[in-house]
Amino acid sequence: MLDGYPDTEVLHLEQRGHVLIATLNRPGQRNALNAELREALRDTFDRFDTDDDLRCAVLTGNGKAFCAGGDLKEMADTQMAVPPENSFIMLGSKGRLTKPVIGAVNGFAMAGGFLLAQNCDLAIASDEATFAISEVKRGRGAPWAVPLISMLPKRILMELLVTGEPIGAHRAYEVGLINRVVPADELLESAVAMAEVIAGNAPLSVWASKQAVEVATEVGQSAALAAAHQIFYRVYTSQDAAEGPRAFAEKRKPVWTGH
Repeated sequence: MLDGYPDTEVLHLEQRGHVLIATLNRPGQRNALNAELREALRDTFDRFDTDDDLRCAVLTGNGKAFCAGGDLKEMADTQMAVPPENSFIMLGSKGRLTKPVIGAVNGFAMAGGFLLAQNCDLAIASDEATFAISEVKRGRGAPWAVPLISMLPKRILMELLVTGEPIGAHRAYEVGLINRVVPADELLESAVAMAEVIAGNAPLSVWASKQAVEVATEVGQSAALAAAHQIFYRVYTSQDAAEGPRAFAEKRKPVWTGH
């Protein structure tokens, strides 16, 4: 257990250097999202976002599934009709983090599991992974999928939504849903290696890059460019902005402070 983080069996946490590894741990239920797991995810990523010792996170699943989506048994037991609004917010309670998260998709990512992968900033998938927005097969809905229109072509998104059929990892890579496909036994280490590259970069520059990309998906090009200049002003005037060139001139590794 990491100090200050939730202590729960449904979400396993590990720290490697400046990287947090969060593993969904309900393998017997294919890592389905029940109320306990959703709360653990929100609490964990709220803490991660304010933890100065952590700069990037990896999210993966234990067992053959990344995440099967919402816990249908729990939904039936509680007679859930319209899902609570916060049920779609899992990576932190605000719905948006300031630090990058990499999805390491180890198996099928269905419905809410697809949403989890969608909400990660980057995604690496096992060659055994599959992705599906399967709500139409259960008489449910996927309003959370609408932002995918900024990631996927219209016809690919339409196919996913109205057929509910899964696509494999290589197809997901072809359409731009994920960054890389790797053999199953290399997945976690590949994701951690990417996270370590990110964690080794200047924290403020990473923060600003993430914010700028998010702004660009919501506003037009001119507005996004103006916003990016404002976002990066904090970077240019930081101590790290002086440390980077100085370390290069002195032929040493920079020591980032995040200030």
